Amino acid sequence: MNTGSSNLTKLRARIENINSLPTIPAVLERLLGVIDNPRISLSEISDFIANDPALTTRVLRMVNSPVYGFPGRISSVSQAVVLLGVNVVKGLLLGVSVFDLMQKSMVGLWEHSLGCAVVARLIAKEKGVKEPEEVSVAGLIHDLGKVILYLQIPDRYERAMELAERNKISIAQAEQDCFDTTHAQVGSWIAAKWNFPTALIEPISYHHRPQLSKGATLTTAIVHVADLIIRARGFGFAGDRGLPLINPVAWDLVGLSEDSLRMVISEMEPLLLDTEELTL
Repeated sequence: MNTGSSNLTKLRARIENINSLPTIPAVLERLLGVIDNPRISLSEISDFIANDPALTTRVLRMVNSPVYGFPGRISSVSQAVVLLGVNVVKGLLLGVSVFDLMQKSMVGLWEHSLGCAVVARLIAKEKGVKEPEEVSVAGLIHDLGKVILYLQIPDRYERAMELAERNKISIAQAEQDCFDTTHAQVGSWIAAKWNFPTALIEPISYHHRPQLSKGATLTTAIVHVADLIIRARGFGFAGDRGLPLINPVAWDLVGLSEDSLRMVISEMEPLLLDTEELTL
């Protein structure tokens, strides 16, 4: 094995054994264990959430935010679970569980992620996707790998951000230089480790290379487009100040007309303002 492969193997092992992060992996594992139980009832899921006051607060704040599109309409956890269903609640729980990670890592990343979630949902609705809330969750956690890298090796990740700024390159290019991998691959490692569903793993893995998605092609393409739209808008900070070229395969798959794109951009503005309470 060459040195580069050896270093990457060591990094992956470190990422996948990320128990040094306070309680977060255990919380996610516990949540996934509950929700992946095929015999669990909606009321049992509601009780599980309701027994954790902090989790209850975050769930209700998020579900009533523009990220999910039910502003002010959901007053209880049980109502949220019944309305959204098991799959979307699973994504919601994953999203709120990485809230602290994003808030404590790169300044502006949580805002960027919220913005991507909002735009992804708008595009999904425009495309007639059956459950746009699932696409919204994919947008929310697409940059999970940045959080993991930053929290595990903060000094090196700060160097990567400095390199991106100094050399006017993308954060992914800078990560490749500093770690021999990118946040997308790191995110895919941890998403697989935590048993995320394909509809979340592939947007995390391929949001910069959406043409490689095989199991969640439309969701991955939507997240890619939403990511670039929110970057162009300058909402939050994704780790660099560049604006990558849009992937033509993803753009064709999403298939937004000029009028549809204009509508998405128009609708996102007031919604972005409404996400401010989630950044406090």
